[in-house]
Amino acid sequence: MKKAAPRHIGIIPDGNRRWASEHGLQKEDGYAYGLAPGLQLVRHAKKLGIEELTYYGFTVDNCKRPKVQFEAFRAACVEAVHLLTKEGADLLVLGDQASKCFPEELIPYTTRTTVNGGGIKLNFLVNYGWQWDLSHIRQDGRAHSADVSRIDLIIRWGGMRRLSGFLPIQSVYADFYVIDRYWPDYRNSDLRDAIAWYSRQDVTLGG
Repeated sequence: MKKAAPRHIGIIPDGNRRWASEHGLQKEDGYAYGLAPGLQLVRHAKKLGIEELTYYGFTVDNCKRPKVQFEAFRAACVEAVHLLTKEGADLLVLGDQASKCFPEELIPYTTRTTVNGGGIKLNFLVNYGWQWDLSHIRQDGRAHSADVSRIDLIIRWGGMRRLSGFLPIQSVYADFYVIDRYWPDYRNSDLRDAIAWYSRQDVTLGG
């Protein structure tokens, strides 16, 4: 049995620092160059009929990086969300908002919010940690990420073959597609190629 097009795609936009170094920039400069690709991808996903997207912004562990890098990717995530509010989406920012690493500017979006008329379901992981996510289950039987649906396809740029703690519950049966090109060099063909690859995979869901 072959798969239909993915309903929900996870995006791991890796390689910003390596891209910056290879272009003669400081590592922290790379994050800002990931903003335009993020908008380009969400617009293309809408044209392709994708129902839900989840972007990996930064993790709890990323907060251990040098201060100048932390401040740069934190600022880039805030700007990314502000840009995405203009695109038309049902937006959710998901992460540990009790931590000082979480941007206060994004707290209004920590419950799903219809922006610019709504549309695609769009999740943005900011100061996200898988342990933080799963810890909530012990209180009421629901993870912090309970409003996020199961992921069909995860696409990672930058060549690394790991999930880096990306939504472990929702990723349980996701197919994983890796692109060696760094995230700032995103092309719409990356998304189309990943979806075409996905459509050729067998669906079993463990059966």
